[in-house]
Amino acid sequence: MVLIIASPFYYKYIASGFLTGWHWINDIGENPNYRHYKSFNIHVNEKYTIHGIDVSYAQGKIDWLKVKTMEENGMHITFAFIKATEGEQFVDSYFQLNWREAAKTGLICGAYHFFRPAKNGKIQAALFLKTVKLEKNDMPLVVDIEKLDGVSPERMRLALNDFFTYLRYKTRVKPIIYSGLSFYVDYLKGYYDGYPLWIAHYDKPELSVNRAANWLFWQHTSKATVNGIHHVVDFDTFKGDSLAFKQILMP
Repeated sequence: MVLIIASPFYYKYIASGFLTGWHWINDIGENPNYRHYKSFNIHVNEKYTIHGIDVSYAQGKIDWLKVKTMEENGMHITFAFIKATEGEQFVDSYFQLNWREAAKTGLICGAYHFFRPAKNGKIQAALFLKTVKLEKNDMPLVVDIEKLDGVSPERMRLALNDFFTYLRYKTRVKPIIYSGLSFYVDYLKGYYDGYPLWIAHYDKPELSVNRAANWLFWQHTSKATVNGIHHVVDFDTFKGDSLAFKQILMP
């Protein structure tokens, strides 16, 4: 009898094939339209066709042309949410560069403010508007509210109401609320149901996200890889089609 000893590379190949097959089986089991995009390192339901990312100074300097031109099997990045401000005084050091360079490539841009509930809502809104100058076909402004910062939910909502009142008075447009699913359900649901919602819920099926029935954007992973960005990045999906997407943009 001849004993054949396989190399470690053989076992690595078999293991890789098994894992790939396992992902495929899982995808089909969850949803027949679920697909793995290897270059982006993400799984996406193919019924969604409009995708984007959100960035801040944490991603460092970004080559936006590489972001715009990245494509795999028809999937590409259409929009980018960019951090602008936080609290009463902080302005993201990369905001102006990202805002300018992303728009040059034709990406649809949106700016967000990281809200601090213990700070004055009106002052935060004023800083946000001073920093961001919206133009036609930009996305509406976004408020990122995901922490209580040690205050009660009631106090958080009072400060947030002041933020919204000032923003809507100055822009006449409802901002988008960004929040994690659990924070939204615990503290925001039932209070701001008339606002468009960008929900964060990682690596979970759509059924879970639908607990926030009014969501427009879904941040479904924080581990995407995108050309032109040297760090992993959040990846987002828009709920509707291209016509619905155009309808939410600034006139």
